Amino acid sequence: MERWSLIGVVLSVSLTVRWAVSLNPYSGAGKPPMFGDYEAQRHWQEITYNLPIRQWYFNTSSNNLKYWGLDYPPLTAYHSLICAYVAKSINPEWIALHTSRGFESLGHKIFMRATVFVADLAVYIPAILCYIHHCEGPERKKISSMLCALLYPGLILIDHGHFQYNSVSLGLALWGLLGLLFDRVLFGSVAFCLALNYKQMELYHALPFFCYLLGNCLKKGLKGEGLIRLIKIAIVVLISFAFCWLPFLTSLQQSLQVLQRLFPIDRGLFEDKVGNVWCSLSVFLKVKKVLAPATQVWLRMRFQIGWPRKKNQKE
Repeated sequence: MERWSLIGVVLSVSLTVRWAVSLNPYSGAGKPPMFGDYEAQRHWQEITYNLPIRQWYFNTSSNNLKYWGLDYPPLTAYHSLICAYVAKSINPEWIALHTSRGFESLGHKIFMRATVFVADLAVYIPAILCYIHHCEGPERKKISSMLCALLYPGLILIDHGHFQYNSVSLGLALWGLLGLLFDRVLFGSVAFCLALNYKQMELYHALPFFCYLLGNCLKKGLKGEGLIRLIKIAIVVLISFAFCWLPFLTSLQQSLQVLQRLFPIDRGLFEDKVGNVWCSLSVFLKVKKVLAPATQVWLRMRFQIGWPRKKNQKE
């Protein structure tokens, strides 16, 4: 009984902090022409609701990609569409094509904050609770871990402070991890595929998932049960991706356009704000202004893979 009381207290505190953060100002408020991430998320709802799917990622007279064009995978777009239907039922002006740009009102801000809150409550928080519940160790340690996970300031400030939905992709990735922990590899594969199709940021976690699943199959032997499991995983992954990408597989041009929006090679595959070597260099040298995109990509590959070592060079 004491355990569930403590869990209730932790949940109450974490949810209260989330909503309290949402009451504060956010970047871009009242600042044309872009109006910040609040407008980005609202605009994606406007686009996905009013335009056919084939135009979501294309630059058209009704969809100026330079004005918060969609650059996240299909699952994010579908999420925006679901939110748009709810917004339409409350106030059509919130997502009216063209005329709603820069729309700011107290009612709509509360709605947008609520969509983040509900997404967090539906995906990320249950995954944390399930993970902590099945962890080994004393109850006090579990409660402390839960408190730390649910009150992580970075996620709360970005999502609930600036209208983001990182909790959805992270929550799906965590569900995928839970699937692997309980040897439900097919469930875990589907969950991680959904995470990857929600935000390409999950590519950071893709290699560990791939290595674990491949190692799990190799451990069981690729001449028997391991091979069957590998085939099942491959089929599940392909079906999951096909399900998410189906509307964009109608033509090669459509698929390539979505990929180009997700991985903007023409922008050099990096932004100044990314916390890596580009960020350090940008203090002294704006690489994007002095090097061609192809050169930037080549340099990035060299930094990622590493310079060729001599044969006698120690690892």
